[in-house]
Parts: sequence; C-alpha cells; structure tokens
Amino acid sequence: MNDMMDLPRPIMLEGASNARDLGGWPAADGRRVRFGEVFRSASLGGLTEPDATTLGGIGLHSVVDLRSERERQRTPSRLDALPGVRVHFLPIDPSLGRSLHDIAALQDATGQDIMVLMRHAYVAYVLDWAHCYAILFDLLGQPANRPLLFHCTAGKDRTGVGAALVLAALGVPYEAIRADYLATNLLWQGGGEIAKLLPPVVADVLLRVHDELLDTAFATIRTMCGSVDAYLEERLGLNAARRGRLRDALLS
Repeated sequence: MNDMMDLPRPIMLEGASNARDLGGWPAADGRRVRFGEVFRSASLGGLTEPDATTLGGIGLHSVVDLRSERERQRTPSRLDALPGVRVHFLPIDPSLGRSLHDIAALQDATGQDIMVLMRHAYVAYVLDWAHCYAILFDLLGQPANRPLLFHCTAGKDRTGVGAALVLAALGVPYEAIRADYLATNLLWQGGGEIAKLLPPVVADVLLRVHDELLDTAFATIRTMCGSVDAYLEERLGLNAARRGRLRDALLS
C-alpha cells in the first residue's frame, strides 16, 4: 500500500506527543477514513496555550481519557483552555502494576520478562476491558461527540489497541492498522525521563510498541470469538448495522 507512505498525519503539539489524526487509512471497500473526525494522542497534561489553539482549530468536541484514576491525579489533563470540550473518563488499568515494578527493580530482569507481562496486558485489554472500548464506540457513533480524541498516558498501548479496534471496525486492512500502531515508535517523545529509571533491557521493551503485541491482541480476539467481526458484535456491541452506520459516518 504505497499510498500509506504519508500516514499517519501527526498533530504537532508542544506539550503532548504521539498525537495524530486517524484519517487517511484506506478501507477494504475503497473508501478512506475521514480526516478531522477521530484523533489519538499521549497524555494531555502538558498542553500549552498554542496547543489549545491547535486543538481548538480542529473543532474538538470530546476527549476520552483511558487512564486510571491514579494516573489522572498524578498528571491532570490541561483542558481548561478548551471550553465546550466534553471529557469522558473510561479508566483502563495498565494491567502491569506491581509485577512490572518488581521486575523493573531487578538488575537481572530481561526484555523477555517484560514482554511476557505486556502480552498479558494486551490480552486483558481486549477481554477484560472490552466494556470501556464499547463505550468509546458508543461515543464515537454520536455525531455531537465528534471530532473526538482519545488518549492514555503514552498513547501507545491502551490507546494503540483502541485505535486498532476503531480502524478494524471501519474495515481498514490489518497492514494499515499495524502501520498506525507502529508509528508510535516515531511519534512518542515521552520515554526519555522514564528510561533513566529503568534497566536498559527493560526500557528497550517497555518504551516502544511491538508488532507481536498487537498480533497477540488480535489472535486472542480470533481465538475467543472466531473473527474480528464477531468480537466487535459480541464484546463491543457493534453489529453489522451499527458498523455500517459508523462506516458511513467516518469513511468517504
């Protein structure tokens, strides 16, 4: 798909990275995801006044925050300069918790140790936290909520899975879904300070996205439900009619 070379289209912000428009990706029916409707990013806790102007310029109506309560308290989003933007909290626990802390503290921790934890987290995202993604789709399906931006802390894992599900529901081929997911490795700039606190082998795995993790999530979906479409219907409430309406709204 050579026409994907200029995608994704980043949103340049001073106080947040990994921000991008989900528009432009080709769907299997020949249409493309509309620009200016759905966005993803990392935490919005460092937004500046110019950032507020940028986000105001895209006509943002809704922000969906996928972070846990603890994460939100530690780094509150700075959305006070965006009057009229509705914020929806859909907390998804990172699913790493104390186990990650313990492993990161070990000097002999290996990248594989962290990868095992991350695989468990991705399985949890699509199974245990499907109800949060279902609400995300409910919000996205209402025109009054768009343009809509969703984010977590780094905008790479919980947000990455959410973006993959949105694109899958719109009929975007997996090659393009994976390309959007892996773009985090170019766009996220928030890992430098975190890396100083972690053993290098841990940081190398934890502070990047990996195609095998996305593959794990979708393999879990197919194993548990038989197909992505069946998962979208059974776990996220997106039957064929709702998917059709969503595609008509977000594809052109």
